[in-house]
Amino acid sequence: MHPLPPLIVLVGPTAVGKTLKAIQLAEMLNGEIVSADSRLFYRGMDIGTAKPSPEERARVPHHLIDVADPDQIWSLTVFQQAAKDAIAQIHSRGKLPFLVGGSGQYVHAVTKGWTPPRIKPNPELRRELEKAADVNGPIWLHDRLAAIDPSAAGKIDPRNVRRTIRALEVILTSGILFSEQKGQSPSPYSLVQVGLSMPRVELYQRIDARIDAMFEQGLLGEVAGLLDKGYSPDIPTLSAIGYRECAKVIEGTLTIEEAKIQMRKATRIFVRRQSNWFKENDPGISWFDPNSSIQEIFTLITRMSDI
Repeated sequence: MHPLPPLIVLVGPTAVGKTLKAIQLAEMLNGEIVSADSRLFYRGMDIGTAKPSPEERARVPHHLIDVADPDQIWSLTVFQQAAKDAIAQIHSRGKLPFLVGGSGQYVHAVTKGWTPPRIKPNPELRRELEKAADVNGPIWLHDRLAAIDPSAAGKIDPRNVRRTIRALEVILTSGILFSEQKGQSPSPYSLVQVGLSMPRVELYQRIDARIDAMFEQGLLGEVAGLLDKGYSPDIPTLSAIGYRECAKVIEGTLTIEEAKIQMRKATRIFVRRQSNWFKENDPGISWFDPNSSIQEIFTLITRMSDI
């Protein structure tokens, strides 16, 4: 029996420092990085997603970044196949793949052998749900999902209308809870999972500083450029934290300070949702403070992966 191919997984909440640690480890271990951050798929969305800089991406090869335009939505199934292909290609070059990100659904789709629900789209039902979201707002629709399937709702950002609609569509079409429909098989990889974590107060301070830095780096100009290219502020990708708020600043319904306040609040909610996916008592994840020495994490990976 052939041993399973290795996969190093680096997870943790937004702004905790995954990008730098992943690059350092990949440099030490002859690795390449596969992004499991759903916000990084889209071209032209750089500042608001804290996308690795060109200089950082030049240090280590990165995959699944800038693979779609903002109006080309990547589904979980599309990502899952693309990630598997990228990991296989990295192995074929004799290198070590690192799966890095804070989007729990995307990480688990790769590491846990998920089979997403095979329910065909129901265009008529989807249009009705989209209309309900337009009339009543995304929070109202998310509340409907929470009443039916609280487990699924707890892992979906209320602002992510597309995923909320898909979950409701699957439930109403099949009669089975969305949270019970993800088939799972043994992982196809030999996993070493590393998590980065810090006290919530410190993390919130880093988040606030990052939001200030995004505006200094030109986030408003980035959003204005996307709108000038004809992308509607109502498309799912531009509902990401920072983009919707900046669109409102541009249209004059929010001030910059109000936008920052809303971004801070939304990011704190996002962090809490991330913790539903990556729990600090998960025995499969070895947790480190971001200030831990890179050598300490390197030693754990080499010991656990027999590299």
